[in-house]
Amino acid sequence: MALSIQSNAAATVIRNQLNRTNEGLGVALERLGSGFRINSAKDDAAGLQIATRLNAQLVGQETAMSNAANANSMLKTAEGAFDEMTNIGFRMKELATQAANGTNSTSEYTALSNEFIALQDELTNIMANTAYGAGTNLFAAGGKFTAAVTFQIGASTAETLAVDISADITAVDASVAAFAAITDFATAQTAMTAVDTLLTDVGAARASLGSYMNRLDHTINNLSNMAENTDAAKGMLMDADFAKETSNMTKQQLLMNSGISVLTTANTTTQMVAQLLR
Repeated sequence: MALSIQSNAAATVIRNQLNRTNEGLGVALERLGSGFRINSAKDDAAGLQIATRLNAQLVGQETAMSNAANANSMLKTAEGAFDEMTNIGFRMKELATQAANGTNSTSEYTALSNEFIALQDELTNIMANTAYGAGTNLFAAGGKFTAAVTFQIGASTAETLAVDISADITAVDASVAAFAAITDFATAQTAMTAVDTLLTDVGAARASLGSYMNRLDHTINNLSNMAENTDAAKGMLMDADFAKETSNMTKQQLLMNSGISVLTTANTTTQMVAQLLR
């Protein structure tokens, strides 16, 4: 390379290299500061697109897990109400069986009937007022389970669960309404049959709810597994490798220091040319 005062090619080359080194140092510092390998589309356009899609899927999966857990809680509320109705049914069976005995007098029938009707009233109250949260009635007319209820249990529109126990609710309502006062041996036997029907209908409703709750438990487990692996895949694309970026930062800092030193030397070249004129 010829000595020249008009131009300093060496300094230009070094200055360009310093700019590239400074840019590399900036990238390393940005990644270390943010914790992300991809901070803008220019870092990895394809990777950003994939990571964005994975992140959307992850957000949907995590929300779906919350949906499924809430759905399970609602079903457990309903099943708990039916469990108490089963306990009431057992007591009503006991009363009706006790009444179906020729040893009872009129006063005993009155006492037995009073408790029997009081328990029927409580069954009616459970069906009318069982709710999940404020204003979300489950069994009354227009309640959640008087028609099919659809839960969003996945990140896509295809991942839904329709819970339909409306037929069971209708049957239980009819069983509760069928009870009458116990006044003699015949009405006591009728009550025994009515209680058996109630217990059968409540048992069917509980079985339906149980099957849905079991499915939701598996749904939540599967969503948890998918979310875990989706998050890991996103992290592989987006997360900064701190060991790598720290090493790269150190490398770029060394290059900057040496580049500045060399540029200083290159800039003194023209002064050395002037010495030839002496």
